[in-house]
Amino acid sequence: MTDWRSRRYWPRPERFTLKNRILLLFAAGVLIPFLITTLVSNRTISVILGDNLNSGVQSNLHQVQLSLENTIANLNHVSQQLAYPGSVGRLLEQYLAAEQAYDRAALIEDIQSELNLITFTNPSTGFVMYVFGDEDRTLFANAGLRGSFDPDELPLLAGYYGISYYGPHISKDHFNDQYVLSALRKVNLPGRDNVYVYIESGFELTQNILDSDNIVKTSSHLILDNDLRIAYSELPGVFAENDFFAPASPEASLSSGAGSPQNEGASDISSGLADNYYWFKGTSNQGWSIVSLIPKSDYEAEKRRWMQIMLMLLLLFLAVGLIMAGLLWKMVYKPLNRFNREMNNVIDSRFDAPPAPARIPEFRNLQTQFHHMKRQIAALIREVEQKEKRRADLEVEKLLYQINPHFLMNTLDTAHWLAVMNGQKEIDRLLVSLNRLLHYNLGKLGQVSTIREEVDSLRQYLILQQIRYDFDFDVRISVEDKVLETPVPRFILQPLVENALYHGLDDEGHIQVDVKRADGMIELAIRDNGGGLSKVEIERILHEPNTSGEKVGMGIGMNYVKRMIESYYEGRAELRLDSEPGRGTTARLLLPDEEGSTNVERIGGG
Repeated sequence: MTDWRSRRYWPRPERFTLKNRILLLFAAGVLIPFLITTLVSNRTISVILGDNLNSGVQSNLHQVQLSLENTIANLNHVSQQLAYPGSVGRLLEQYLAAEQAYDRAALIEDIQSELNLITFTNPSTGFVMYVFGDEDRTLFANAGLRGSFDPDELPLLAGYYGISYYGPHISKDHFNDQYVLSALRKVNLPGRDNVYVYIESGFELTQNILDSDNIVKTSSHLILDNDLRIAYSELPGVFAENDFFAPASPEASLSSGAGSPQNEGASDISSGLADNYYWFKGTSNQGWSIVSLIPKSDYEAEKRRWMQIMLMLLLLFLAVGLIMAGLLWKMVYKPLNRFNREMNNVIDSRFDAPPAPARIPEFRNLQTQFHHMKRQIAALIREVEQKEKRRADLEVEKLLYQINPHFLMNTLDTAHWLAVMNGQKEIDRLLVSLNRLLHYNLGKLGQVSTIREEVDSLRQYLILQQIRYDFDFDVRISVEDKVLETPVPRFILQPLVENALYHGLDDEGHIQVDVKRADGMIELAIRDNGGGLSKVEIERILHEPNTSGEKVGMGIGMNYVKRMIESYYEGRAELRLDSEPGRGTTARLLLPDEEGSTNVERIGGG
């Protein structure tokens, strides 16, 4: 059932047309790289957003750190003047030791004058006063104190070198509702350990730095002390001041209340998610930290915008890819359709149909090669037709010269015995040679013979010719032993010798027959010293199809030799004629090589 359903609903690969395959490949070529790019870029954009936010927080932290360090350094500098042995600290020591009211009033005026000078030369310095820790009283405050003073109620930012730094918090100045940074330093008066100087510095510069944070428009900030307690919060409804910021994991939330942090390793975590806010934390060298808070919805909005852009790009790329696939299909389909029509023309043997030009170079080259192949096929078909026609003509010609071999040979055998009975030795010799020659010609059904048989047949033919003519001629035969068994068509040697006999050979004439290897071929060369042939006669013999109009000798003729080697060797053999009038003729028949020592025989008189 599964196989049947798969065959029904999923088309076989061979049923996909070229058009569908091109569209599928282009769609895959567009979608797969784009999906991979989307996945990689999604991860990359998350890393980039996180890195940008982290780098922004670190940059903002650095600016806040510089601002706070400058403020803390200023507080430290001012507190040194107000503590002992600073100028104001010495006056305070004198004031506390004075017993006369007049002296104390003069010192009060001097201390206030010094305080005014210090606050004037340090514009960022605000509320200043001296605090007596165990006496619950203050002295020389330059403004009204808001409520009572308890340093344990202030958010401790850091503490080192005997100075405690607090803030940001609301000023203790009764008439100032701004956030400030403050410092509490022991005055170190001789004999008194309960005297402290409290100094406030403006927080406006740091506040401006926080407000200028444009990493995300809706970002908020926290300032944490050394114990990760929230000293300052721009989101008090979610992250209340004096609570501990203690994310236990990237998905952690705040631990509310005044207890200690739930996770001691929280300070090692630099980013995470808490109460639907992505947070990024940077810690200063003094131990306090700044946290940048970004609403999860705003952070995800960046990703959503990016996904919308990627989706639009996907649709655009897909549309462009499909359009390109369609254009490619049209560019490929038209040439293929032309090739299909031309192949149908070849199948129908219409080789002369004019080709339609192709505009694409590759198809044009392929079309040129195809038409070249088509012309070759047409030429081969014509050549095969001509060969078949010649073969048929040759068979007809052979039938015309064939007679009943039994009747002819029996008649010659009877004449032979009559000559023997009457003592006619010359006639007997003639009849024996003629009988052997005709037996070779008519008694073998096939066309294949050997060079040995060809040479034996030639000897019988030459005996008949020497008896027939009243002049002597010299024929020499030289044959390499190793080529004697080479298969050759029948009667290809005798017509060449016959041609030499019938073209001007006289009483002083001679014919040389050589059969040997020559230049990778077997060469059958017949040379005579007769009257020779003109170039016109040579061209007529070699190239005109019906040069054997006059049948001489056995009547086989040069035309038979040409057609036989063409049919048997299919272009691998060659017939050459070299002649000059009055200097003789050389006929060379070059056949494919088989094997070859030399056997020289002389036939005839001489």
